[in-house]
Amino acid sequence: MTRKTLFIAFICVYLVMTLGFQVASRAQESSKPMTLKECMEYAISNSTKMRIQQASSSDARIARRDAILQAFTPSLSTGTNAYYNFGRSIDPQTNTYFTQTSFHNGYSLSAGIDLFDGFSAVNNLKISKTGLAISESQERQVEADICLAVMEAYYNVVYYKRLVGIYEEQIGTAEMALRKAEKQEELGQKGHADVVQMRSELADRQYDLTNMRNSYKDQLMTLGDLMFWPVEEELVIDTDVRSFAPAQDDTIEESIVSYALENNPQLLIAEGTMLNAKRELNTTKWQLIPSLSVYGGWSTTYYTYAGSQTASFRDQLKNNGGQYVQMSMSIPIWGRMQKQSRIAKQRNALAKATAEYDQKRRDVESEVRRAVQDRDGSEAAYEQARYKSEIQEEAYNLNLKKMEQGLISPLELQTATNNYLKSKADEMNSQFKYLIKDAVVKYYSGIEYINQ
Repeated sequence: MTRKTLFIAFICVYLVMTLGFQVASRAQESSKPMTLKECMEYAISNSTKMRIQQASSSDARIARRDAILQAFTPSLSTGTNAYYNFGRSIDPQTNTYFTQTSFHNGYSLSAGIDLFDGFSAVNNLKISKTGLAISESQERQVEADICLAVMEAYYNVVYYKRLVGIYEEQIGTAEMALRKAEKQEELGQKGHADVVQMRSELADRQYDLTNMRNSYKDQLMTLGDLMFWPVEEELVIDTDVRSFAPAQDDTIEESIVSYALENNPQLLIAEGTMLNAKRELNTTKWQLIPSLSVYGGWSTTYYTYAGSQTASFRDQLKNNGGQYVQMSMSIPIWGRMQKQSRIAKQRNALAKATAEYDQKRRDVESEVRRAVQDRDGSEAAYEQARYKSEIQEEAYNLNLKKMEQGLISPLELQTATNNYLKSKADEMNSQFKYLIKDAVVKYYSGIEYINQ
């Protein structure tokens, strides 16, 4: 085997190993459990709502740029024309008529700027600035909505996943108890009715487990849809969520309300819309007064016809050139009430935007107070649910031992088991509800969902 063949073989082996390592790394990354923050980040980066809003923000930046150019730069245009004249015409040099076919060519360059347009450019500049701020606030609001929806779906997945584990544990315990009861029946220590009752209990638990698994898959699919997770890939999340901890936020409710009224994206959007409505009304009012513009330009021509003694193209462009400066004033007199109607509509738009701002301000204040109240209520409910769960778990373990000793009937054990399962479900439900309510309060306090 030659050196060249060995070298080629070495390169092929290296490429195969590298490709295999990359594939294995990607597979390992795709199967790595995702935390809540990673799910939020993935949802934000892939959400169509974010892409739509980002396109709207890009439009707002373009509008901002156009407003700046309109306010501070003149308009500039250039043009040219060329035509043949087949009829009677006047020779520009001799000022006499001739009937030969002539060729004419012209060039022009002009510029103009509005000296006074009723502050339209200035108001448009302010409107575009506020419009960009509105788009940025809308982007923040869309991001917050996505994060909250992902958080709720994530906790639902964890909730049903843990319930599946509890029911699987219960089924294992019920199967062991049933096998022991069947042996005791063979030995005459238990009656057949007790064994049948325990089989019924096991069937109920297996049915409940099937429902829990179906609910888990449904919630996992919901989470995947919110994240725009690839359908062909399995979504694995980290079920080890942060444990319950009493709220350490000593911030006074009034300070949270004050912060939200100054910084909440929904309120900033409503406030910006109201400001722009006011500026548009002022712009429309100023259109009733005269506007003043100034223009300047340069133009030249070239002509020739058969048998003429015309100058060269270069000389004619130089000799026929001319400049002009023009100032124009436009005075509105009668526009069939169109501007007056527009002013009335803009005044109505301002009244509507003001009312919507006042309503949104009231809504945000109510949402903040309700969020604080719900968080405190959820904290108290979780403490009670956790205490109840501990008591029911202890009662279940005692009844399980009694059942093994034949001191209680299977029906009494079933009642204790149902109470235990319900208390565990209530405990987890209260815990996740508290975590969501606490996250909402922190969001209104200025901490984004993704940074909590």
